[in-house]
Amino acid sequence: MDYGTDDDHGQAVVARGTEDLPLGSAVTASGRISTAEVFTEPDLSILPFTPVQLSRLDEALTLASRDSGLRFSVYLGELGAKPTETAQRLHAGVEGSDEAVLVAVSPEQRVVEVVTGSEARVRLPDRGAKLAVMSMVASFKEGDLLGGLLSGLRMLGDQAGSRRR
Repeated sequence: MDYGTDDDHGQAVVARGTEDLPLGSAVTASGRISTAEVFTEPDLSILPFTPVQLSRLDEALTLASRDSGLRFSVYLGELGAKPTETAQRLHAGVEGSDEAVLVAVSPEQRVVEVVTGSEARVRLPDRGAKLAVMSMVASFKEGDLLGGLLSGLRMLGDQAGSRRR
């Protein structure tokens, strides 16, 4: 497929081979292919949280992060055959991972991992993280995924203490 840039008059040259593009696609002036897709609403029955619950989770993450000065995040999903390694890899991808705390939960595997960066570990000892995990697991066993996450984030934030000045 050949794509030209401009002809002598500053007009975009029609690309050869564009007949093979899917419906709703076009070649941009830079040569990239842009494709429009029909938006479909997600099936809310298969999502783990409602929009209101997501808002509560977001608020808990924001409060824990703001109050402690650490970066809290949650991963919910499959962690694979080596959950600890997967959680550590996910944590490494968090911006500012030295000050980050990742709560990784795989409900199907019945696994909870809390990974802390080097700076976060100083303020959030393993003992505090274990207590938060025990609290989360107790809620998860009762079928309360959101309540467990909210409680765990609150406990982790409290254990980390307030932001250092």
